[in-house]
Amino acid sequence: MNEMLAALWREETPYLYGWALALAALLYRFMAGGRASVRHSLLFLAFWSLLDVLGAFFALRAQPAIAQGLHQAALLGLGIVLIRLSGLGLFRLLLPALHVQAPRIVEDIAVIGGYVLWGMVRLSYAGVELSSLVATSAVITAVVAFAMQDTLGNILGGLALQLDDSLEIGDWVRLDDVSGRVVEIQWRFTALLTRNGEKVVVPNGQLMKSRFTVIGGAAGWRRWVWFNIDYAVPPSQVIAAAERAVTDAEIANVAPTPPPSCVAMEFAPGSVRYALRYWLIDPRDDDGTDSAVRSHLLATVQRHGWRIALPDQAVHLVQGSDAQREAAWQRELARRLQALAAIDLFAALDEGERGRIAARLVHAPFVRGDLMTRQGAVAHWLYIIASGEAEVFWLSPGGERQLLKRLPQGSVFGEMGLLTGAPRSATVVAATDVECYRLDKAGFEDIVHERHEIAENMASILAQRQHQNDELQEAFRKAQGEAGQGGHHAAILQRMRDFFGLK
Repeated sequence: MNEMLAALWREETPYLYGWALALAALLYRFMAGGRASVRHSLLFLAFWSLLDVLGAFFALRAQPAIAQGLHQAALLGLGIVLIRLSGLGLFRLLLPALHVQAPRIVEDIAVIGGYVLWGMVRLSYAGVELSSLVATSAVITAVVAFAMQDTLGNILGGLALQLDDSLEIGDWVRLDDVSGRVVEIQWRFTALLTRNGEKVVVPNGQLMKSRFTVIGGAAGWRRWVWFNIDYAVPPSQVIAAAERAVTDAEIANVAPTPPPSCVAMEFAPGSVRYALRYWLIDPRDDDGTDSAVRSHLLATVQRHGWRIALPDQAVHLVQGSDAQREAAWQRELARRLQALAAIDLFAALDEGERGRIAARLVHAPFVRGDLMTRQGAVAHWLYIIASGEAEVFWLSPGGERQLLKRLPQGSVFGEMGLLTGAPRSATVVAATDVECYRLDKAGFEDIVHERHEIAENMASILAQRQHQNDELQEAFRKAQGEAGQGGHHAAILQRMRDFFGLK
């Protein structure tokens, strides 16, 4: 046994094995994501140690040639293990601790270079003439490089992509007709995951030779939504309405900053061509977000009574009969009268007066998330919800937005603005797609002037609603001293008389 230990034990043995075990323990303790590599390195260390033990056995059997060969192989393997563990310690522990993130391909090159250098050192100790070996290997390398020029081009391309930070894992890339998120950057290829769940493998050499686009940045990805409006509408109104529609609406995946912007791009045949530009947060849902933005734009255009312009073309029209048009109008009028009949605010009106109001209603659609009215705004009209639902929010003095109630189909809001000119007391947002009818002051003014008692009846109803709103708001304020209904009635009636100019 002593003879075998003497054959195994050398001056450098405790330092080499101590270094290897200390590095392995350190890596296993602090590198949770690479413990499998540490375990594999320790298995290799055990294998080369057994090989060295076998060499010592042959030395005791008086077979020095075999023993020396096994010992040299064990030294080579032990050096490879130490280089691997040192590379892990440098690139996985030390550099991240210094806030330096080196690409994985650099780690591979450094470790492989260490292997090659260590192999040359061991060959030199074994008596191999390195100059002749280098000359021979140069010829072999030239032949291999010629035969594998495409593969080498891909490998060098992958190295260049990672060293100059052209691409990173997670980037969204568009290359020719393919776009996807970078999920892998290997030596030979880069893998993209498309929106359809397809994994596209692109050779690194192709990426280096072709132009590719990295989509998105700190602000996101700017998208363009095009639409045409008739020349009869001033561009300033279209631009303001389009920007306000997308800015105020709660559209998922649309960045609030930079804010959306609308520009008039060109004078097209029969219309002005506009572009609504917004910043997309996540490129994976570009089509869906574009669709949502178009829906909000279309609803805004319809609410303003404008028309999405179509290309000029010659069309043969067949004029419908007067009876058909009258039947369609009667169906629409019946729908409006049904909506008015369910509103207690108009209960004091007779059938003829409700018919006059129904004829003056304006169709006003909203898309889910649209801002229907804002707290503090001044607008002299009310809305009747024909279908869909809306949510009423109150902005407290502290800036906190509180949900007051949900308005179902058949509800009405904005009546204080129509009848008294008062600013909006709350914010209303479309909880679903909503079809509304809008009644302006002009459509109601004639009836109020003809029958002053209507103002008295409506003031009582408005006082009740104002009292209910005050109770909801006071619940959030947690304060005392709510205003009484009688005070509301007198104040509202006087404001209605002033607003409509009643004696």
